[in-house]
Amino acid sequence: MISRLTGTLVHIDPKYIVLNVQGVGYKVFTTVDIMSKLGKEKAAITLWTYLAVRETALDLYGFTSLAELDFFELLITISGIGPKTALGILNAASVQALETAIQTGDTSHITKMSGIGKKVAEKIVMELKDKIDKVNHSEESKTALKTDTDALEALKALGYSQNEAREALKEVSKTITKTNEKVREALKILGNN
Repeated sequence: MISRLTGTLVHIDPKYIVLNVQGVGYKVFTTVDIMSKLGKEKAAITLWTYLAVRETALDLYGFTSLAELDFFELLITISGIGPKTALGILNAASVQALETAIQTGDTSHITKMSGIGKKVAEKIVMELKDKIDKVNHSEESKTALKTDTDALEALKALGYSQNEAREALKEVSKTITKTNEKVREALKILGNN
């Protein structure tokens, strides 16, 4: 099992990166957020990895933190959720936002932010509620979750697609906590694209 790689980033593709580790190029699937954090090619990086073994392929999935890897591994324990779907879920929302949604039973946040269906979101909440750490999800966390969902709905009401709205909201600073401010910043981001 390949659990960690340290090497030089030599290629960035929309869905994966290629990491050169002592002359061997490893194709590693990862999230858009991680790719944006990695920076430019030729950078030295370390990724925690998960090796998915299938009949026709060996696929590596990489994460910058153990928390992301652990959550990814929890997601793929759910029947019907494979590595690509789990990566898609992590592409749409942070681990913290997903954990808060699961602990509070908020399936609407999972469906709106990740684009998966209601039944799958309910299955995720049901199966992972007892598995994830019992983090103290304060009223602040619940409010932040509602703010993100409300901002997404506001952007959709303004005519943006769910994907456009989600991508813009991911770029908004985490220090912005009010819905109207998040929408304003997301509109600036959307206006620059």
